[in-house]
Amino acid sequence: MTGGGNGDALPDILAIERATLSAVPAPRVLFDGGFVVRSFAGGTGRANAACSLDPTPDAALEARIGRIEEFYRRAGFRPRFRSSPLDPPGLVEMLDARGYRPHDESQVICGRLGEAFRDDPDCVALAGPEPDWTMVMASGEHQVPARQAEKARMPELLGVPAAWMLLSLPGRDGAATPAACAFVTADGALAGLFDLAVRREFRRQGLGRRVMAAAGAWARRQGARFAYAQVACTNAASLALNAGLGLTEHYRYRYFLPPAD
Repeated sequence: MTGGGNGDALPDILAIERATLSAVPAPRVLFDGGFVVRSFAGGTGRANAACSLDPTPDAALEARIGRIEEFYRRAGFRPRFRSSPLDPPGLVEMLDARGYRPHDESQVICGRLGEAFRDDPDCVALAGPEPDWTMVMASGEHQVPARQAEKARMPELLGVPAAWMLLSLPGRDGAATPAACAFVTADGALAGLFDLAVRREFRRQGLGRRVMAAAGAWARRQGARFAYAQVACTNAASLALNAGLGLTEHYRYRYFLPPAD
């Protein structure tokens, strides 16, 4: 379990990075110096990348990069590094010299679980990715089969409390129609908010905010005091939605990939 800082202070970067590693698990893990190296099915970026948790100078960095590359090649995947403020000095320059290029810059946003996070009568907290939740999640952007396969295995890999939030709208015939979903973890004081998706025909009705608010309310009941999420810098709509809930930029990260074979 991770902490959330002292008093009203927002959690530091290391606390959030550690919490996210727990919230997005991977079955294959290697520790090499200050790096955590993970692979899964090749879907979700964080579960299939190497990231540093130690920003101090690393005299063995070049050799370490080579070992990490071999780890991914043995697993049958293209190497992927995740660059954050916790990089050791010189990492990006070394990757650049090896032909790596940056991709997918994202913001890690964070804030307190305030009154904007509240229960919703149309939301339920599921114990796993049931078919209706999976159907809504699959309607989101970038949900390729490898990502969906990873999400299906989450219950067996997770070591922290979690809920799969599903918002369904009542129909005229009395049957509820699944419309929006999110995934939430509660790791001590930190709540992780992931997998926000709204089916296309239900967008622009405020359902994303509602399901995220309900997810945060669930986490607060588990003892969480802060929430964090990861949003692509180009996703203005999601950044605005989360800002309305009090989550704003804390730091950024990028993925680095080598040239395609």
